[in-house]
Amino acid sequence: MLVQVEAVGQAADGRATVRVRAEVGAAAAFWCGDPTAVGREHHVEWAVEEDIAWGGNTRPAFSLSPRVHEEEGRRIVFRGRLGLMGDGGAMLEVAGTGILFDLADPPPSTAVDGTWVEVRVERNSVSLWPYLL
Repeated sequence: MLVQVEAVGQAADGRATVRVRAEVGAAAAFWCGDPTAVGREHHVEWAVEEDIAWGGNTRPAFSLSPRVHEEEGRRIVFRGRLGLMGDGGAMLEVAGTGILFDLADPPPSTAVDGTWVEVRVERNSVSLWPYLL
């Protein structure tokens, strides 16, 4: 996903926090790239340290369009198409970008494979890794 990266500040543990803006929305997360790269556009990989918990942090989406936004300043909401993988994981496709997740027990029904969902995760569990195409 191509995003504009803007400096926000530093977390108590010393990690840099940035706000990213993309066509599908904006959110703040931890930056795992070179600090001098902030202030420019980058392709990024989203890393989320929370599992998908169906009925908990993951629910069917009412809108069938990709979105990334903040909720109440402490959660990031990803809206996309869920793909269940045979190894106990899942991929959420958000505007052409895949975000990998582990599945919490009990895993969701296979009936939700390929459906639009919203995943709400704590902001401090999300990191961004820049990469070159």
